[in-house]
Amino acid sequence: MKIHNTRGGRIFDAANYVFLTLIGIITLLPFVYVLAGSFANEAEITRRAFFVWPEQFTLGAYEYIFSTPSFTKALITTVLVTLVGTLVQLVLTVTMAYPLAKRGLRGRKLILSLVVFAMVFSGGMIPTFLLVKDLGLLNSYWALILPAAINPFSLIIIKNFFQELPAELEESAKMDGATEIGILWRILLPLSKPVLATFALFYAVGIWNDFMSPLLYLSDNNMWTLQMYLRQVTAASDLLGTGNVDPSYIPPEQGIKFAVIVVATLPILIFYPFLQKHFAKGMLIGSVKG
Repeated sequence: MKIHNTRGGRIFDAANYVFLTLIGIITLLPFVYVLAGSFANEAEITRRAFFVWPEQFTLGAYEYIFSTPSFTKALITTVLVTLVGTLVQLVLTVTMAYPLAKRGLRGRKLILSLVVFAMVFSGGMIPTFLLVKDLGLLNSYWALILPAAINPFSLIIIKNFFQELPAELEESAKMDGATEIGILWRILLPLSKPVLATFALFYAVGIWNDFMSPLLYLSDNNMWTLQMYLRQVTAASDLLGTGNVDPSYIPPEQGIKFAVIVVATLPILIFYPFLQKHFAKGMLIGSVKG
C-alpha cells in the first residue's frame, strides 16, 4: 500500500488500514468460532451463541474423531488422492503446455481453439457421469482425478510462461545434444517453480475440497473422502428431527462437527505459507502474452 506524506494522505492510509483490518477480522471470526467450539464441551456450545475462547478446554471431540476408523480412513484417502491427483494434473498440464508453446507445431491453433472452447463450455454433469461410467471408473479413485486432469486456464498460463522464456536456452541445449524431454526437465522446469507451485496449490485445494466428484462416482462408503465424511457428520444431526432416521441413532455432537471442519481445513492453511513466496509471482507469470 502506498504511504502518503500529506495530512490527508495519512488520514486516508489510516482509514484504509482500519477498514482492511475490520474486513480481515470479520472474515476470520467464523473460523475462530469453529476452532474454539472444537475445544469446548457440548454444554458450553449450547449455552453460548458465539465465543472465540472456550471457558474450559477439552480434546474430547478430537479424541473421538481420530478414534473412529471411518474418519482416519477418509483422512488418509483424501491425503493420498490429493498428492497423486496434484502430481498427475501437473505432469499432464506441463507435458501438454510445452509442445503447445512451440509456434511451429502443426495443428497448434486448432488444439488451442479446442482448449479455449473447453474452458468456456463443458459437457455438464450427466454427460461427464456417463463418460466416467463407460470408462469403468465408477467406485475408483481415478474418477476423482482424471475428469479434471487438465485445467484449460492453467494450461494456457503455463503455455504462455514457456513461450516467454528466451529461445536461446533451448537452442544452446540442443547444440549440446539435449532432447526435448531433457530441455523440459533440466532447463524449463527449474525456471518454472513459481508458476508450478501456484497451480500445484490450486490443484491440491481443488482436489482436497472436492465434494461433488466423490458424491457422484463413489457409492462405496469405505472409499469416502474427508469431504464426504464431513457431509455425513453435519447432515446426521440435521436429519434427526425430520423423522427420516432411526430414532435410536445418536448423531454426532456439535463439537465433533467443529473438530472435523478444523481438521478438513487445517492442512491447506499449514501448507500455504510454504508456497506463498511463489504465489503472487506465479499468478502474474504467463498471464500477459498470448
